[in-house]
Amino acid sequence: MKRFITTILFLLIPSILLAQVPDALSLDLQNLVKPENFSRSINVLLTFASLGLIPFVLVSTTSFLRIIIVFSLMRTALGTGQSPPNTVIISLAIFMTVFIMTPTWNDINTQALKPYYAGQISQKEAMTQAVTPITQFMLKLTREKDLELFIQFSHLDNVTNINNVPIWVIIPAFLISELKSAFQIGFLLFIPFVVVDLIVSNILLALGMFMLSPALVSLPFKILLFVLADGWNLLTRGLLLSFQ
Repeated sequence: MKRFITTILFLLIPSILLAQVPDALSLDLQNLVKPENFSRSINVLLTFASLGLIPFVLVSTTSFLRIIIVFSLMRTALGTGQSPPNTVIISLAIFMTVFIMTPTWNDINTQALKPYYAGQISQKEAMTQAVTPITQFMLKLTREKDLELFIQFSHLDNVTNINNVPIWVIIPAFLISELKSAFQIGFLLFIPFVVVDLIVSNILLALGMFMLSPALVSLPFKILLFVLADGWNLLTRGLLLSFQ
C-alpha cells in the first residue's frame, strides 16, 4: 500500500515530488513573498491538498468499482437490508482490489520506483513508466466502443496506436465499461432470487394468504439458497475470473 500511495503521488502531483520543505516556518512576510520561498510553500500546500484525491484515483483506476457495485447488488437481490453492513462490503472490496491490483503495482515498483530511487532514470521517465502498467490494466478491461467515444469527443488526431491514448481519456472509458460489466453481473445475480420470490408469491396466493408479505416469507429461503450454493465463494470466484 505504501508503494501504491507513492505511485499515486507520481501521477497526481509530479511537479512537487522533488519539492523541498522550508527548513523553518517563519511569519516574516517579506521572506514569504520571495519567489523561491513562495513557490516552495505553494508546493507543500498542493502536496497535502492532493492527498485527498487518492481515494478517487483508487476508485477510478482499479477493480474496486466493479467489486463494490456487484456486492451491493448482491445484498439488494437477497433483500437483507443493511446486512452485511456497508463497512464489511467496503472492506472486502478493498482487500480484493489489493489482491487483484498487486501484480500491476509490482510492475510499477519494478519499472519505475526502484530505478528512480536508484538514480537510474529521471523523474519524468519514472512517471511515464509508472503510468504504463495502470493504463494497460484499464485498456484490457475497457470496451472499444467506450474508448472510441471519448477519443472522438477529445478531438485527438491520428490515434493509430491504442497505447498512445492519454490516461485522461482512458479513465472515463474504463469507468463506464466497469459500470456496464458490474450491472451485467448484477442482472445474473437477481435471476435465481426473483424465481424464489415468484414461487413463494404463487404459493401464498394459492393458499389464500393475501395479508402475508411474500418478501418476508421468501427471505429465509433466499438466504438458505445462497448459503447452500456457497454464494460468497462463487461470487468471489466469478469476480476474480472477470479480471483475468
